[in-house]
Amino acid sequence: MQSDEPLCYGPQVMTWAAELAAWSDQQDNLTCTYLTPAHRATAEQIRQWMQEAGFDTVRRDAVGNVIGRYKAQASVAQPELVVTGSHYDTVRNGGRYDGRLGILLPMAVVAQLSRRGERLPYDFEVVAFAEEEGARYGTAFLASSAYIGRYDPAWLDLVDAKGVTLRQAMAEAGLDPAAVGSAAADTKRIKHYFEVHIEQGPVLLDAGLALGVVTSIAGSMRRKLLLKGRAGHAGTTPMHMRRDAACAAAEIALYVEERCSQADTLVGTVGMLEVPTGSVNVIPGACRMSLDIRAADDATRDAAVADVERKIDEICARRNIAIEDTQPAWSVAAAPCSPEHRAMWRAVLAELGQPQFELPSGAGHDAKILEDVAPVSMLFTRCGNGGISHNPLEIITTEDAQLAGRAVLAFLRKLG
Repeated sequence: MQSDEPLCYGPQVMTWAAELAAWSDQQDNLTCTYLTPAHRATAEQIRQWMQEAGFDTVRRDAVGNVIGRYKAQASVAQPELVVTGSHYDTVRNGGRYDGRLGILLPMAVVAQLSRRGERLPYDFEVVAFAEEEGARYGTAFLASSAYIGRYDPAWLDLVDAKGVTLRQAMAEAGLDPAAVGSAAADTKRIKHYFEVHIEQGPVLLDAGLALGVVTSIAGSMRRKLLLKGRAGHAGTTPMHMRRDAACAAAEIALYVEERCSQADTLVGTVGMLEVPTGSVNVIPGACRMSLDIRAADDATRDAAVADVERKIDEICARRNIAIEDTQPAWSVAAAPCSPEHRAMWRAVLAELGQPQFELPSGAGHDAKILEDVAPVSMLFTRCGNGGISHNPLEIITTEDAQLAGRAVLAFLRKLG
């Protein structure tokens, strides 16, 4: 392997990430949601940096993805396409590396390839996906879905919290809603898609490892419920006569915790609990709650979901609580990473003197969408501050980013 020690992937990525963090919907935190002025400014900055890095073509597509292509060696007549990328939108009050690391790091690698005059035996495309988090319109993966030609036109009628439709937001951003179909890439040419991402968890940190190879991206199920009991006076209604919706929700939440502790990659979360018009002296007559159940394989997740749903029915029947779904249950399949490319990443780590460590991803990523059209793989970098992410405390080190850049360059060469 060629030595890359003098290269400055790490410092460059940290500088770029800090500069992008200045563009925010909020003055006191990093919030960059789809098609806001801050989001559009972020896209423009990425576009400029791609041009400066030496990409041969840089374009913004019909949904706001910023796409840089570094062309193959001239001797390759019909080059295949290797794609990498991640998202540049954020959650509200988020961190500066989630998603963006997977854009900035390969940009830095392309900059070094360009300085060296080195070309790859395939076209290499870096995609800054415009939307993955769903923070503004509630439906994630709009941008990567468009990239593979799976954009749902019904999404154009989604409405944000201020009553602005997605169609209106696109028009205000200078995008043509009627042209979303043109955002589709030539997916038949895609040889491989890979994504570099912070782990968003503590596994690598606790193991003392800078990098890890992802085995699969968890499949998930989400459901939102409204439990309906009967409100009553807190002082005059005997305990055995109550239809307390909040107690039913609490019992369900504890069962989710218990059931989802029974398999290694299985996790379950009740992230939203709300008593509408609740009062300190009134028995909760209604309670809203959410469910999020994930696992590295669909069979494990589906078995847990089935058990949880049976338990919900049992608890509510026993407590005389009615159940109403406030939105349809939503699920996505697990996305296994390509065994061939996982082996290549492990070989790269060995060449860099790093342990060949593998782990699943409990979070969703754009790679989950690309898996429908091409083999995918992922490389995780260590996440500091206890593994926290989706939080201003999210951090990686310059040294880990440098090492990840070296790994990406080695992987690109192996793909050739």
